[in-house]
Amino acid sequence: MPRTTNAPASRRRRQRVIKASKGYRGNRSKLFRYAKDAQFQAKTWATEHRRYRKRDFRNLWTVRINIASRNLGITYSRFMQGLKKAGVSLNRKVLAELAVHDANTFAALVEKAKASLGKN
Repeated sequence: MPRTTNAPASRRRRQRVIKASKGYRGNRSKLFRYAKDAQFQAKTWATEHRRYRKRDFRNLWTVRINIASRNLGITYSRFMQGLKKAGVSLNRKVLAELAVHDANTFAALVEKAKASLGKN
């Protein structure tokens, strides 16, 4: 009795891995052995970088808020402290959007933060 190899399914599996590795340099996009390793590594980094992306966005929002608030005469930390005292509960994403797209509203928030800090 001849040995069965399930060749069609194996070939499909290999082609699926090679197709997913399209665009990689050299053997990593041509040969199954190297493409398989490249895919494994890519998936590992993708998992890690999903967490990094959250960090990176929060840093970006902080920088945008800091620049906009300094232009209006208050530092980022004092601005955030003032908002907390004033009872304004907007997250950094929304504050950064306001700083970039709606300067008047952001300026009003800065004044509110300054006023709540001045009450001490």
